[in-house]
Amino acid sequence: MSMSYRRLILIGLISAIALVNTIQAATITKESTPIGYWKTIDSATGKPKSIVQIWKTNDQVLMGKVVKLYPSQGVATAKTCASCSGELRGRPIVGMVILSGLKAKESQWGNGKILDPENGKTYSCLLKIGDNGQKLNVHGYVGIPILGRSQTWERVDLMSDA
Repeated sequence: MSMSYRRLILIGLISAIALVNTIQAATITKESTPIGYWKTIDSATGKPKSIVQIWKTNDQVLMGKVVKLYPSQGVATAKTCASCSGELRGRPIVGMVILSGLKAKESQWGNGKILDPENGKTYSCLLKIGDNGQKLNVHGYVGIPILGRSQTWERVDLMSDA
């Protein structure tokens, strides 16, 4: 074999490996990361409450903000955070950052905070992906994780759910 033919085969193999790795990374990312849009569900009614966008900062920390509120049938939906204190009091809930400081830790994200705009309280927070990346277990707690409650959020395609 000539040297140029060997080089061509080597370049082809390297390109194929790079393409496979890129495809695998794209697939794994969607299934194993909370980055994206999530529909929150009211635990009392089972109805959708909001859509939260989660993104990663340059510091590799996850943040999340409310991008949509669903109207509640027969119930007035608060458009502002009346129960919040400080600079968040009376601010619109849409656009409000409710998740902050979450860092990757094994198969979950922790050491973060979650704000509940309904009562204005902030809790410690853990996130964990489930159901092949389609569900997000959001656990808010005070003190230790066993003293809290969990919600399951559903991944949404913002274009089809708008």
